[in-house]
Amino acid sequence: MKIRIGVGAGGASSSPEALAELVAGLDQLGFDSLWLSEVLTGPVPDPVVGLSWAAASNPRLKLGTTMLLPGRNVVRLAKQLASLDVLSRGRLLVTLVPGLTYEPERDAIGVPPKQRGAFIDEALPLLRRLWAGETVSHDGAVGSFRDVKLSPVPVQQPLEVWLGGTVPAALERCGRLSDGWLPSLCTPEEAAHGRVVIEDAAAKAGRTISPEHFGVSIGYATRPIDPATARTMAARRPRSLELTPVGLPALRAAIERFIAVGFSKFVVRPVAAPASWRAELEALASAVGDLQT
Repeated sequence: MKIRIGVGAGGASSSPEALAELVAGLDQLGFDSLWLSEVLTGPVPDPVVGLSWAAASNPRLKLGTTMLLPGRNVVRLAKQLASLDVLSRGRLLVTLVPGLTYEPERDAIGVPPKQRGAFIDEALPLLRRLWAGETVSHDGAVGSFRDVKLSPVPVQQPLEVWLGGTVPAALERCGRLSDGWLPSLCTPEEAAHGRVVIEDAAAKAGRTISPEHFGVSIGYATRPIDPATARTMAARRPRSLELTPVGLPALRAAIERFIAVGFSKFVVRPVAAPASWRAELEALASAVGDLQT
């Protein structure tokens, strides 16, 4: 397996100075990719805008996004991501997610949580057809359009799409529709079980997912989490505290446990904004950089 480690920026990417320091450090210290997540109500840049800025700043670094699909105009999203892949010369990594469940983020998405899975089911095949250069017409819940042919199409053919999620419906959807799986807040044992479910669903759909396309997004803390941050984390995601490694040795141990059950792609995310991205990345490189193969 090719072990690759990318870094998720979180709220620490909200200034151009911080993002510039992060992009430069990731490239210089040998990390695989930069990841920007979409949180509509959070203090973070829009991922398409932020990754476009990063692509122009660095000609080598891969660019990953965990982006919302429900609530989007499918043609517009196809155009945005295709354009970013073209302008970055094929460096885009895409994971699509249904969105967060806590207020006010839940309401800002504009699609009730129970309808988001059906939205993905309908929208993702349309994205694939548009990116392949087909002329597409559609009339459904995600929108109505006729005889749309996208240009430019992505450099990557196909432009792969990974999905997240750990509930049974998300696992089945991942096997049926996606090119890979990037969950968060799960144990290695839960991840291994989820992979079995995904691979079974893929087989039933007459498709396969590369064994290299299973990864995990891991939030970590370099020091004990302060009480205020802990309360916020617990309120938003009840299991987040127990599944957040504290200290870089604990982060390394967590990655090694996932590698042991067949996972090879990782996005590590500091739960608190570092005072210096350069110092954070140097410490990360010392702690986990040698795991990359």
